[in-house]
Amino acid sequence: MARGDGVDGTDLLAKRFEEHRGHLRAVAYRMLGSLAEADDAVQETWLKLSRGDAEEIRNLGGWLTTVTGRVCLDMLRSRATRREDPLSETFVPDPVISPLSRIDPEQEVLHADQVGLALLVVLENLEPAQRLAFVLHDMFAVPFDDIAQVLERTPAATRQLASRARRRVQGAEPARERDPGRQREVLEAFLAASKAGDFQALLAVLHPDVVLRVDSGALVGGAAASKVVRGAAAVAEEAMLFRQFAQYARLALLNGDVGVVNVPEGRPLSVAGVTVVDGRITEMYILADPDRLARLDLPGTGG
Repeated sequence: MARGDGVDGTDLLAKRFEEHRGHLRAVAYRMLGSLAEADDAVQETWLKLSRGDAEEIRNLGGWLTTVTGRVCLDMLRSRATRREDPLSETFVPDPVISPLSRIDPEQEVLHADQVGLALLVVLENLEPAQRLAFVLHDMFAVPFDDIAQVLERTPAATRQLASRARRRVQGAEPARERDPGRQREVLEAFLAASKAGDFQALLAVLHPDVVLRVDSGALVGGAAASKVVRGAAAVAEEAMLFRQFAQYARLALLNGDVGVVNVPEGRPLSVAGVTVVDGRITEMYILADPDRLARLDLPGTGG
C-alpha cells in the first residue's frame, strides 16, 4: 500500500483506516465487552498504523484486525491484574442500546449479527488467549496461522485454544428466545409484577434457577452494590426491593434483544438485559455503574 508523503499521504491513510473502523470496533467490543475500551483499542491501532511503515502492509484489513486483537489481548491481561476477584463475577458488559421503534426489516438483519449479552458474559470468563483465538477465528474468520503470531504460539496450539473456548461457549450459552415479540411479553409481565409488588407473579415469570448479575461498580455499596443472586425467590425479592423504580422502566433493544432502560427524571439509573428460555427469564444482567452508564448512548437521555 502506497502511503505517500506529507499531509496528503496521511489523509489517504486515515481515509483507508476509517473504512475499517466499524469492523475493528466490532472485534474490540467482542474482545473487551466495553465500548469505551473498544474505542481506545481502535485508536491505539490507528496510532500503530500511522507510526509504522504502511507501505509494507499487503493486506490492510487483515493487518488491522490482528493488531487490534493484539492490543485487546494486552488490555485483557492488564485488566486481569487490576480487577479485584470479588468484582470479576459480577461484571456486566456494556450493552449497545437502541429504541424499540427502530425495528424494521433492514434493522433486523443487523440485529441478527449482534452478539448478545449472554455470550459476552461467557466470553468474559475465558482466559485472554482463549478469547482471542475464539473471537478472531470463530467470529471473524481470521486464519489460525495469523492468530498464532499474535499469541506467539504454534497454529496447532492456537487451534486447541479456540476449541476449548468453543466448548465452553457451547456449554454455557443458553438456547435463548430470539423472537422480540416473545421477549417483550416476558419483560412486560416482569415489569407489571414488579410495579404491583406481586411476588407470586414474579415467581411465575422467573426460571427457578435464574441468575441475576448486578454490576454497580466498585464504589456503590449497600443494597445496590454489585452482586450475583441465584434462584427465583431471591431474584424476586430483589425486584420487590427496588419496585419503586419500575415505573420509570422503558423497553429498548440491548444488543438486538429486548431489555430495559431505567431513567428516572432523565437520570440514568440502570440498564437490564435478560435471557428468555421457554417463556421464563433464566438470566438477568443489570448495569448500574454510574460512571459507565454516563458513557453509554441511552435513547432519550441525550447521552
